[in-house]
Amino acid sequence: MTSKERMMIALQGEKPDRLPVTVHQWQQYHLDKYLDGISPLEAFEKFGMDAAIQYFQDMAQFWLVDADYKKFSSPQWRDEVDVISDDPENRVCYHTIHTPEGTLTYKTEGNTKTTWITEYLIKNDEDIYLIEKYMPVPMLDPEPLAEVYDQVGDAGIVRGFVWGDQAGCWQHAACLMDITELICRTFDKPDWVHELLRILLEKKLKFIESMKGAKFDLIETGGGSASSTLVSPELHKKFCLPCDKKMHDALHELGFAITYHTCGGTFGIEEFIVANGADASETLAPVSIGGNQEPWELKQKVGDRLALIGGLDQFSVLTDGTEARIRKQVKMLFEKVGYHGGYILSCSDHFFETSPEKIQIYADAGRECTY
Repeated sequence: MTSKERMMIALQGEKPDRLPVTVHQWQQYHLDKYLDGISPLEAFEKFGMDAAIQYFQDMAQFWLVDADYKKFSSPQWRDEVDVISDDPENRVCYHTIHTPEGTLTYKTEGNTKTTWITEYLIKNDEDIYLIEKYMPVPMLDPEPLAEVYDQVGDAGIVRGFVWGDQAGCWQHAACLMDITELICRTFDKPDWVHELLRILLEKKLKFIESMKGAKFDLIETGGGSASSTLVSPELHKKFCLPCDKKMHDALHELGFAITYHTCGGTFGIEEFIVANGADASETLAPVSIGGNQEPWELKQKVGDRLALIGGLDQFSVLTDGTEARIRKQVKMLFEKVGYHGGYILSCSDHFFETSPEKIQIYADAGRECTY
């Protein structure tokens, strides 16, 4: 059975020949520091894992280290960047967005691992209408994606996003406004929050239209800002679920499988993840790394209604654990989460300082879990 077949069977909730084993988005920092700068696909092949290649082009994720802001500008939305510091370990950028009816500003900082926001774009209520009227939505170019798809072949799957700083509407909004203020506004100005989410949803649906026929095996939506470690199940149901459902319906109409990302905070929102129409839930972060329930507890609640991806603590187990602990955790996840199939073993998020030796132990242990 090929890696692609193995992973697609698991995503369909069934049993492949063995447990699929992968990682969540191989980080360039790790590839450069520990693996001589090889590509993600080469890294999967090196360790004998099932590849999950993340395609970022045209998606506009601000947090990418090499994000090209000019690419997502237009004559009516000109993002001018003032680079305060170009030190790779202390990148500081001030952004001014020019529109025909006013300017918006935001600031970012970053290092060789990621980028974060230090000043948010939305500062006034009316700013959302500049976003609605002028923020451009790129259309997906299918040709470079098709090239990546062909390169991956049977070695694994190609994953994509929905355009935006984050794939989900609520999660995207949390990149445009401080999350604490956004949560407060769900009580003080709920109509305004719904209006912002409507604006973002319409733009995401427009991008989804351009995805017709695209060679993706799996589309990631959601994001950590909608996890129940950050917002209550009540807020998730009211502000996240409606937009998620509409996005997922549009993606399903085009034939895509969907994984909903929550960074592990799933307690209390299990039924909403099922209700939003996702085919899979990730990344199943265990309690040891900040999740609010263990992966097998989620499995008990959702049963076979969702495929599951993730579950391994990439820090205290994969990076710092002994060989015995890594193998024990892999076996536990297989027996408690993957016993009926429908499960892809993966790290519950990114790792940066993990030795290749530990990764090999993890990969070997995963391949030994056969059905």
